[in-house]
Amino acid sequence: MLKLPAVLTHAVASGFFHTVAKEVLSLPKEVVVDASALSQFDSSALAILLECRRQAMAAGKVFSVQGAPGRLLQLAEVYGVSALIPATPGHPAARAA
Repeated sequence: MLKLPAVLTHAVASGFFHTVAKEVLSLPKEVVVDASALSQFDSSALAILLECRRQAMAAGKVFSVQGAPGRLLQLAEVYGVSALIPATPGHPAARAA
């Protein structure tokens, strides 16, 4: 499981972005991203999730997100990418708060 940090804004995302490929490749057949710690984020969090998805798909792995904050799901809806960050089966993503 890949855990996102509490703060994932543009200012800190580039450092995290560079570790995503290595992290995704180290996981088994399923890549689950735990977004439950996110408390301060912007659209950079979506960019990280989409990169995780891209890396997982390229490696033939299943991708999902668990614990996504409602604000993140709303942001994904606004950007039209909500279908690309599916909730982990059995772990419904948080609804808008």
